[in-house]
Amino acid sequence: MNRRNILLGGVAALGLGSWYMTSNRTTNTVAFPDAPLPGAANAQTTAEEVDTSGIVDMVTGNPDSTVEVIEYASFTCPHCATFHTGALKELKKEYIDTGKIKFVYREVFFDRFGLWASLVARCGGQEKFFGMADLIYAGQSEWTRAGEPAAIVEELRKIGRLAGMENDKIEACLQDGDQAQAMVAWYQKNAEADGIDSTPSFVINGKKHSNMSYADMKKIIDDALAG
Repeated sequence: MNRRNILLGGVAALGLGSWYMTSNRTTNTVAFPDAPLPGAANAQTTAEEVDTSGIVDMVTGNPDSTVEVIEYASFTCPHCATFHTGALKELKKEYIDTGKIKFVYREVFFDRFGLWASLVARCGGQEKFFGMADLIYAGQSEWTRAGEPAAIVEELRKIGRLAGMENDKIEACLQDGDQAQAMVAWYQKNAEADGIDSTPSFVINGKKHSNMSYADMKKIIDDALAG
């Protein structure tokens, strides 16, 4: 998914968490305005002003491997869903589960829905994250098209419950405005540092690559392992 001004979207999204946390709402309503993210000029907080120290990389595989694969992806990106429901399974079988590589997932935020999904995915911590991500991507076509924002949030709650989380826990995560702000600021810093302008993108041992076939990724990884 190619998006212009990907970093501007990140800056504009910094207020997303507080919409949810400070609103008067019920389980059937959501406080977020039913509109695209505002322009960067309307953001009241910059990434530099937000404490991101509590946000950590989601990591699987061998943390000590000489080969690191970082994926930048959005939970609302169809191409990312294709990667997660297809090529990632092969990557997991051949390289992640065998301890050959360190795999890092970093969120990109194009819209509020992707941020909500990340809040739910991270709700169970590192241990549950990748299982949650699998469920979110597998159901992407359903939850992203559920209708009104309230319906989308409810579908994400269902995914959280399916993963074994309690309602109160899910709700606390969804209402954590500080976490939402920190996640968006953290994404912006990472994306700017690595020059990310589309999803999915991959940084393999420090070199950025756009979306590719599994065969192409496999060759790059094999070359890195051999080197």
